[in-house]
Amino acid sequence: MKNKCNIYIVFFASCVVLLSCKGKGHDNKVSNHDGMEHINKQESVHLTDVQLDALSIQIDTIPLRNVASYVEANGKLEVPPQNEATVTAIIGANVVSIMVIEGDRVRKGQPLAYLSHPDLIRIQSDYINEYSQLQYLEQEFQRQQKLYEEKVGSGKQFQKTKADYFSLKGIVTGLEAQLKQFGLSLSRIRNNDLYEQVPVYSPIDGYVRLVEVKTGQYVSPQSEIFEIVNNDHIHADLMVFEKDMHKVKVGQKVNLFIESLDNQTLQANIYAVGKAFEDEPKAVHIHADIEEKSGLLIPGMYVRGQIVTDDNYGYALPEDAIVKENNRYYIFTAEVELHDNDTSWIFYPMEVTTGSRDNGWIEIKPLKAIPKDTKVAFDAAYYLMAEMKKGEAEHSH
Repeated sequence: MKNKCNIYIVFFASCVVLLSCKGKGHDNKVSNHDGMEHINKQESVHLTDVQLDALSIQIDTIPLRNVASYVEANGKLEVPPQNEATVTAIIGANVVSIMVIEGDRVRKGQPLAYLSHPDLIRIQSDYINEYSQLQYLEQEFQRQQKLYEEKVGSGKQFQKTKADYFSLKGIVTGLEAQLKQFGLSLSRIRNNDLYEQVPVYSPIDGYVRLVEVKTGQYVSPQSEIFEIVNNDHIHADLMVFEKDMHKVKVGQKVNLFIESLDNQTLQANIYAVGKAFEDEPKAVHIHADIEEKSGLLIPGMYVRGQIVTDDNYGYALPEDAIVKENNRYYIFTAEVELHDNDTSWIFYPMEVTTGSRDNGWIEIKPLKAIPKDTKVAFDAAYYLMAEMKKGEAEHSH
């Protein structure tokens, strides 16, 4: 009887082993509704709708995007030389009044300040005297010329009058040019209505960038008084390194990021590429015209640029949807499970290779073809990978 019981025990144990082996084989591969096969169910993460909402995980199909190739470049905002002006004092004088402050918008020909000095009065007085003398000499020259042509007057006297007339005319012309530089009316001065103050005019439209004088201050000739800048044609001056020069050309689009404007993105187009290298660093200047100038753009602002060198349409996901594990990249496909009163999601890792990067998006290339309606997690890839590895570790124990 004892031997018979031992036979039953051995037979029962063998059946348990066979059933156990059959169960493991059944779970080895799992097929889903889209025809894809996933390895062991341990390599997945289950989340309820509540957990999904708490983690704010977005689920959608993989979109087709323009993931362009870029050349990175740094630089600053600049304006063309003709859009900047330094206003100087043409003559030594004292600043009587200042009509603008830094930041004021001004028009070409608008008075910025007024100057006064005894020399200004003297120049006007000299002009009146020399101009009156010129009128007399002009009449005398015409009279002597007529007498000379009729062979009545002396040739010597005519030559002397002619020399005196043209000499004085040169002096008067020089004084007139100087007074015109001051912006003074010659006809007013000829009527003995002298200017006690002379204006300093803006040579261009723009904004006052710098005021370098104070009321009452003496300014010498050619001293800088104001700086005016016109921002209407502000552009990006970027530096491109030698290794990337062959990728850059006129007409390419540029994405500009300005840190002082909360990294606001502006669109620009390259209109000029430098033909000479800077020594340190070995780079060339490129100039890009900004399409829609928004915000406060000021020359000298630091700007970062991405020069679009190649348009590339492909499937892409946000950076948070991709995780690197053991030098391999993974995304997580998502499948819904329906229950009586609730739904849950199962996330499976899928290995991919990555391509171009574009403003937080990364081009992906699955190693195996997947249906277009496959849903994936758009974020939390690091969390999903950590949960999956934690589940594997608990199962191994």
